[in-house]
Amino acid sequence: MQMKSQEDGDVLIVTVLDARIDAAVAVRFKNRVMELTTTPSERVILDLSHVEFLDSSGLGAVVGAMKQLGRSRKLDLAGLTPTVEKVFRITRMDRVFRIFPNTNAAIEDVANAS
Repeated sequence: MQMKSQEDGDVLIVTVLDARIDAAVAVRFKNRVMELTTTPSERVILDLSHVEFLDSSGLGAVVGAMKQLGRSRKLDLAGLTPTVEKVFRITRMDRVFRIFPNTNAAIEDVANAS
């Protein structure tokens, strides 16, 4: 599972570089998110702009990653492609996660909240 992370002030941005999050990689995805989020940041932005396909296992993995972070850390989503955004909308997970058009918009939201 190709992913990278970078800090931007108080925010940790985790970017998924693979085009799919599905049953074949769901466990590796959750494990990789756990590895990349050891940095103590209150807010994590998951950049899904490279992800073109997400199935129910992938959705479960994203929810699992949110649960791994715990209640004290927020997980926001950014850069959802139309297909991935549709999955979140149909399952009403767009009500669970805050979704931003891109990472810049999500970072700007943090700056405005401070």
